[in-house]
Amino acid sequence: MTVGRKFGDWVLSYRNGYGKRPAAGELGPIVLRIADVSSGRIDLSNPRRGSVSAKEAETYRLQTGDLLFVRVNGAREIVGRCCVVGPEVPPDTVFNDHLIRVRLSPGVDPDFARLCVSVPSARALIEEAASTSAGQLTISQQVLDSIEVPAIPIAEQRKIVARLSAQLVEVEAAQQAAVVQSKAFDALLAAIYREAFAQVVPVAVPPTFGEPPPGWQWHKLNDVARLESGHTPSRSRPEWWGGDVSWLSLTEIRALDGQWVESTRLRTNASGIANSAARILPRGTVCYSRTASVGFVAIMAKPMATSQDFANWVCGDALDPEFLMHALIRVRKQLRELASGATHKTIYMPTLESFHICAPDPDIQRSIVLALNRRLTETTALQSALDAQQTELATLPRRLLSQAFEN
Repeated sequence: MTVGRKFGDWVLSYRNGYGKRPAAGELGPIVLRIADVSSGRIDLSNPRRGSVSAKEAETYRLQTGDLLFVRVNGAREIVGRCCVVGPEVPPDTVFNDHLIRVRLSPGVDPDFARLCVSVPSARALIEEAASTSAGQLTISQQVLDSIEVPAIPIAEQRKIVARLSAQLVEVEAAQQAAVVQSKAFDALLAAIYREAFAQVVPVAVPPTFGEPPPGWQWHKLNDVARLESGHTPSRSRPEWWGGDVSWLSLTEIRALDGQWVESTRLRTNASGIANSAARILPRGTVCYSRTASVGFVAIMAKPMATSQDFANWVCGDALDPEFLMHALIRVRKQLRELASGATHKTIYMPTLESFHICAPDPDIQRSIVLALNRRLTETTALQSALDAQQTELATLPRRLLSQAFEN
C-alpha cells in the first residue's frame, strides 16, 4: 500500500448515535441499528423507527456519503465494521448509539475510504485495539484516525473502487452458487439414505411408525440394544484426567460424526472411572449426542467412556451397530424435533427409552451397511471439493482487498 495520509486526515466530524431505543411499531424516522449495518451494507428490510425531536433529527440525520461504523459489539469480528450511506437511505434516517457516523472531507471517495478501513491490516488494527467495557468491545476515534490511507487522486480512488466492486460481485455470485451446490449435495445424501432404508423412517417413537418394508419389522430399541448413559469425572481432580481411557465428549463429536472412534483427545483413567458414574463401554457401542449438539453419532472402535451428554447403545446379536448408527443419521432431523429445553435442547432419557427401530435380519442389515458405505465413499471426493471451494471463497474477499492496495 502506498502510504501518504491517515484516515483521520479526511474526517470532518465524528458523531456517536441516538441514545433512545426504537421499539417495534413505533412511528417516526428510521433508526439504524447494528443489525442493519453489520453485514457491511445498509439493510432496510426490517427497519425500526423512533420518536425523535427536531433537534435530535438534525443532530443525528444521515446524508449520502456518510460512513457508519459499528462502535460497540460483543463480537470482535463485528466491531468496527463499516458501510457507506447511499441514496437509497431515506433523508430523515438517524442512527443509534451503538454506531458512529463519520463525515468526510472532499478529496476522498467514501467507498474508497470504506475499503481502506476494511483491508486485513486495518481490520487487525481495529480488532486488536478494541477495548472492553461492560462486557462489550468498543472502538475509539483515535484508532480509526490512525488507519493508513493511500495518497492518490480521487479519480484513481474511484477506479480502484469500481474494479474491486466488480470482483466482489463475482465472488458473491460464486458464493451463492456454492451454497446451491452444498444444498444439492445435502439433498443427494438424504436421497442415498432414503434409498438405503427402503424409504422408511427407521427410528421413531410411538405412535408414529411407518409401514415396514417386506422382511423388516419394528423393535423397541431397548429390546435389541442396552441403553447406557455416560458421566464426567470431577474436573477439580486433575489426577483423574490424562490417562489411558478415551472419553468421548461434545467437543469432538461433530468431527467424529458417522465414524468409528479409535481414540479421543480427552482421556480419563482408572481412578476417574472408579470415582464417578462413568463406565467403560465395549467396542461397537453406538454413541448418540442427546444434548446441545443433538443428533451426532459415532461408534466406539475400542472400549471407552462418554460424558453424560450421550445416549449409548450396546447392540445385541439382532442389531448391527453400523446399521443403528446410519439409521440415527437417516432420521437426524426428525429426532432433533424431540429435543426440549430453554437453554440447551436435550432429548431426555424417557424419550430415548421409547425409541423403536425398524430393521431386517442382521445379515441383511450388514449388506445394507456395506452398500451404503460404498456409496458414501463415492461422495467423499465431492464433499472435499465443495469444502475446499467454500474455504477458498471465504478468504477471497480479503485477498482481493489486500491486492487492490498493494498494486
